Amino acid sequence: MRIIAGTAGGIPLKVPQGDTRPTTDRVREALFSMLNDHVENARVLDLFAGSGSLGIEALSRGATSSLFVEQNRAAADVLRGNLQKARLQSASIRQGDVFKVLADLVKTTEPRFSLIFADPPYTHRPTDTDFTRALLDSPHLPHLLSPDGDFILECLASKLSFEIPSHWSLHRQRDYGTTRILWLRLNASTQSPVEPLPL
Repeated sequence: MRIIAGTAGGIPLKVPQGDTRPTTDRVREALFSMLNDHVENARVLDLFAGSGSLGIEALSRGATSSLFVEQNRAAADVLRGNLQKARLQSASIRQGDVFKVLADLVKTTEPRFSLIFADPPYTHRPTDTDFTRALLDSPHLPHLLSPDGDFILECLASKLSFEIPSHWSLHRQRDYGTTRILWLRLNASTQSPVEPLPL
């Protein structure tokens, strides 16, 4: 794996051992080509960050800052090493459960993020946690995305169709082999797209 373009383009990235499934160079190249000028000056949140390839690519291409969230300690250590190797500034890492971090960020984050990436573990068995569904249903995530922001969610291309909650609007969908990219935005046509959080 490598950083594809930008100020750190060509620098190789280390991949964590174990169950981490990094976004391939091919998919990242297609994704960032699709995003185009939505990346420059973006304030990025990278969930289930793993190696950090998505947030690091965004920083290399001109994003203002990137916050990486990763629960696995070994993966977070690899991510720190990748950031040091790329010599990219304005990056921070939160190690912990993604959904607990989201709940905490709602209380402290201002301004909101303009670009959110999420590459959660795929669901293979009925007993597995469906992180794709959990993210779409999260009461906190919409409050962290700016009104005109973009939410990029990766899931299995073979995943059965599911209903997207009404506060999300599917802007674009692309399949790359076994990977499906959902480009989502907050639904401006909904009168009250997100329930207010309790104080």
